[in-house]
Amino acid sequence: MMATEIKGIAASEGYAIGRAVILREDAVPEGITYVESGDEAAELNRFDSAVAAARVELEALLERMKSDGREKEAEIFEAHLMLLEDEELIGAAQERIRGQRYKAESAMNESGEEVAEMLASLDDEYLRERAADVRDVSRRVIRKLGNASDSEAAKAPVANKNEKSILFAFDLTPSDTAQLDPSVIGGFVTAAGGRTSHSAIIARSVGIPAIVGAGEGALHIEEGQLVIVDGAAGLVLIEPEDKELAHYQALQEQAAGKRALLDQYRGKPSISADGHQVELVANIGSVQDARQAREHGAEGVGLFRTEFLYMGRPDLPTEEEQFTAYKEAAEAFGPDAPIVIRTMDIGGDKELPGLQLEKEDNPFLGYRAIRICLDRPDLFKTQLRAVLRASAFGNLKIMYPMIAALAEWRAAKALLEEAKQELRSENIAFNEQIEAGIMIEIPAAAQMADRFAREVDFFSIGTNDLVQYTMAADRMNPKLGYLSDPLHPPVLRLIDQVIRAAHQENKWVGMCGEMAGTPVALPILLGMGLDEFSMSASAVLPARALLSRLDRSKLASLAEAVLDLDDAEEVRSYVEQHVPELNR
Repeated sequence: MMATEIKGIAASEGYAIGRAVILREDAVPEGITYVESGDEAAELNRFDSAVAAARVELEALLERMKSDGREKEAEIFEAHLMLLEDEELIGAAQERIRGQRYKAESAMNESGEEVAEMLASLDDEYLRERAADVRDVSRRVIRKLGNASDSEAAKAPVANKNEKSILFAFDLTPSDTAQLDPSVIGGFVTAAGGRTSHSAIIARSVGIPAIVGAGEGALHIEEGQLVIVDGAAGLVLIEPEDKELAHYQALQEQAAGKRALLDQYRGKPSISADGHQVELVANIGSVQDARQAREHGAEGVGLFRTEFLYMGRPDLPTEEEQFTAYKEAAEAFGPDAPIVIRTMDIGGDKELPGLQLEKEDNPFLGYRAIRICLDRPDLFKTQLRAVLRASAFGNLKIMYPMIAALAEWRAAKALLEEAKQELRSENIAFNEQIEAGIMIEIPAAAQMADRFAREVDFFSIGTNDLVQYTMAADRMNPKLGYLSDPLHPPVLRLIDQVIRAAHQENKWVGMCGEMAGTPVALPILLGMGLDEFSMSASAVLPARALLSRLDRSKLASLAEAVLDLDDAEEVRSYVEQHVPELNR
């Protein structure tokens, strides 16, 4: 009898074999309960005490992670400590108690869900996944209100002392994941979650195979069943046959050998087999991400999503707050590493109290990103001044998103010059030669790349949006997944056009969309002449290893050939057939 299969999202590669352990969610308040009139002050004190206890617990976890040398996990808890100071989260809960007589548990749950749902509704996958961090902190405070200790996932039972456990849950919080012991826990499977959640990121960092978003099937497994987790294929096998078990045991051995091989590329330059050097850098959303990216072997930052600084707060970040974040990101890599700062990419789909944006029927084509910045020069110059000041401490570059017309670029450039002049008059140091470029994500800009290339310092191709605007397909709509593929020839033609236009003017071109870290796309992009590849931190070493096997001089013809194919599947098949290095 063949094993039962469950499919999900491959969150952390690797293979795990073990016995199933089922984790139940922490109980959360149902509905809203209230305290008696006159009891608000006492309830507020109870809430504040729980927050203080949660802080003590987080600080202890933070120190434990640091002492164990687990810096990535420590950074998660640092972020959680900051959430305990957040006005939109903690302040809003206090106001519900003070002004509406909410019981503390209800106040914390309602405030947490409000912020989490706002984040979960955003277009940016990275920011959507931060909802899990908010819920994690919220539930920690709720547990302390009930005098409970940390969540049960950290103390998950061992199914069999001779076998590792495989955890099954609706979801795992970042706290849950950070405290998993890889010597006991072989892998985990969750019904919910995405690849960019902190749980998935931590799983990758500690080498625990993981599958997320597996749906209801992940909740119907029986305790103690033998399971295999294929973290590369996003596949769970329940009660496998002997031949399946033997197959995956062999794959485990092969994977261990591959990990040892990848380590040899850490700290090495990114050079093709024929000696052509490119930059492999990372997409980040915080200073913590910058530190993690460096540990993963990234040579710098190709995209710093600065909008994270604006989220989950009632006001706008100050110049000093932004300056500190950009400076620390630069210092995480050193003075010479490139750090590309994308200016605020926020629009009508993101509810930010500090901006008071109006609802729009089609926010993804509306008032957003550079369009807001040019309409609000006071807000824009605050960010430009912060980036300029931080440029005195590293190799920072400025990138403007959502540019559709030359007039927008020129207006942004003029405001940058104003910010420079202000800093000169105040005798504040900055890099006078700081590079400024644009994100190519709108087909109009790609079509005008030859004109833009005469004026900008660089291009960075944002394939996530370039694909959806080119194919007229919402990339968040699962029914349109067949159109949301960067390998479609019309998208490849635009990319090729942009690279050629930039090189004609001796300007460099990067890519910060997900395509840059996709193995099957790397030979095409290398053949087209892409200079910089920006990807998730975990993709850097595999990309560098693949690059070392590719001969760029032989890939120009491949890149040209795929432009004449009919669809993405033909392109994928052609590359797999003509680039044997992909399978080594």
